[in-house]
Amino acid sequence: MFRVSKPVSICVIGSGYVGLVAAACFAEMGHKVLCVDNDEAKVKTLCEGGVPIFEHRLPELLAKHRNRGVTFTVDLPAAIEQSEAVFIAVGTPQGDSGAADLSFVEAVVSEIARSIRGYKVIVEKSTVPVYTNEWISRVLQRHGIPPDTFDVVSNPEFLREGTAVMDFLHPDRIVVGVNSERAAAVLQNIYAPLTEGSYYAQPESLKGPRDSSHPAPLLVTSAQSAEIIKHASNAFLALKISFINAVANLAEVVDADIEDIAAGMGLDSRIGPRFLRAGLGYGGSCFPKDVAAFHWVAQQRGVDFQLLHEIHKINETQKEIFYKKVLSALWTLRGKRLAALGLAFKGGTDDIRESPAVDVIQRLLASGACIAAYDPAAMDRAKEVLPANDKMRYAAGVYEAAKDADAVLILTDWKEFGDLDLVRLNQAVRFPIVIDGRNLYRPETMQQHGFTYVSVGRPASYHAQQGKPRSVVNE
Repeated sequence: MFRVSKPVSICVIGSGYVGLVAAACFAEMGHKVLCVDNDEAKVKTLCEGGVPIFEHRLPELLAKHRNRGVTFTVDLPAAIEQSEAVFIAVGTPQGDSGAADLSFVEAVVSEIARSIRGYKVIVEKSTVPVYTNEWISRVLQRHGIPPDTFDVVSNPEFLREGTAVMDFLHPDRIVVGVNSERAAAVLQNIYAPLTEGSYYAQPESLKGPRDSSHPAPLLVTSAQSAEIIKHASNAFLALKISFINAVANLAEVVDADIEDIAAGMGLDSRIGPRFLRAGLGYGGSCFPKDVAAFHWVAQQRGVDFQLLHEIHKINETQKEIFYKKVLSALWTLRGKRLAALGLAFKGGTDDIRESPAVDVIQRLLASGACIAAYDPAAMDRAKEVLPANDKMRYAAGVYEAAKDADAVLILTDWKEFGDLDLVRLNQAVRFPIVIDGRNLYRPETMQQHGFTYVSVGRPASYHAQQGKPRSVVNE
C-alpha cells in the first residue's frame, strides 16, 4: 500500500459520486479518510463492503482501503474533530429558477460550525456558483467561528461518470482556489502524491496517462476563479455537444455525414475530437444543471450570456428530433413494439439523471408504444421513474428486448451495443429497423445485414423489409 510522506487526515462529507470517489482516491494516495453521510443505511452498506453506485474501479479501491485508509461513519462532529481538511461533497440540485440549490451545503456548513475546535481547511468539492466560498465564510462567522480558525477553499472536481477514479488519479489538472497561503499549503500537501509524481512511481498504483515524469499539473487561483472554472468548463463541453448536434441536423438535410465532418473538425488541434459525437444530446447530473446554474449566475450579475440558453435549447430539441425519427420510420406508434437499448445517460454508468434515453422512452409511451428496455447497469434505477407495466417491461438482454420488435432503438452508447451480433438481431426482430441515437454503426454495415438504418446527421439507409407475422397488440 502506498504511503505518502506527509499524510493528511481528511473528512469527506457526502458519499455520492463525488464524495465516494474522492474518499477512495485520497485513501489510495496515502491519506487517512473519514467519509461521512447522514444516510445510515448507505453507511451500513459501505461498511459491510457494498458499493451503492456503478463506477469502474471504485469497488476494488474500496475493498483495498475500507477500514484502513477510509472509514465510513454518520458521526460528523467526531470526523471533523479528527480531520485537518473537510471536503464538502453534498448535492447541489437545480432549483426551479435554474440556480443551484445550496441548502444542503448550508446545512453542512452549519454542522461544521458546531464542531470546529481548531484550525480547519474547509474545501468546496460540490459544484457551486461563484462567491459560494464567501457565503460559507459568512455562515461560519454568523455561528461565532473566528476567521483565523478556518479557511475556505474551492477545489472543483472534473470527473466523468464511468471513468471517475482514473480522472481523479490521472487528472488533466487539479484546480485549487485559495485566498490564504496557509490553506494553499494544506491542499498542496494533499495532492503532492499526484503533482510531484510519487504516487505514479509506486508499483501498486493504478496506471494511466500520468506517470512520475509527467505528473498532474496544479493550478492555484483565487476561490472565485476556481468556482467559475468548473462551471465554464462544463458549459464549454456542453457547447461542443450542442454545436455538433446542430451541425448534424444541417448535415442530414444536405446528405452529408456528420461522422466525417466531426473527424475533419477533430483533426484541428485547436478543436480536438472529444465531445464531437452527434447523438441524443447530453444528460447526467452535471451538464444540464451546470449550464442552467452558470446562466443564472450571469443573469444575477447583469451579464447577458445568451449562448448558454441556446446550448440548452439545442439539447432539448435533439430529443424531439429523435422522437420524430422514430415516428417517421414507423408511421404510427400506438401498439408498436420497440426495443430500447439503453437507459443511463451514457455508457459506463447506472446514472439516469436527465437521461435522454428516459426522456425519449417517456415520449414513446405517451404515444401508445410498448417498450422492452435493456441496460447493462441502469435498469433498477430506471424502474423508479419508468415502472414496469403492460406497456413497459425490462428484458434480461439485448436479444430478448429485440424479440418481435417493430424497431430497435439505440439510446445509450454502451460498448456492447456497438458490438451486436447483427445476424442474430435481425432474426429476433419483427421488422429489421434500427434507429440509432448514438451513431454506433456505419450505415453500409447495417444495410449489408438487411437493416433499415436511421441515425443522427447521416442519410438513412433503407432495405426491403420482410415482416414476420405476429398478433396485433392494442391496435
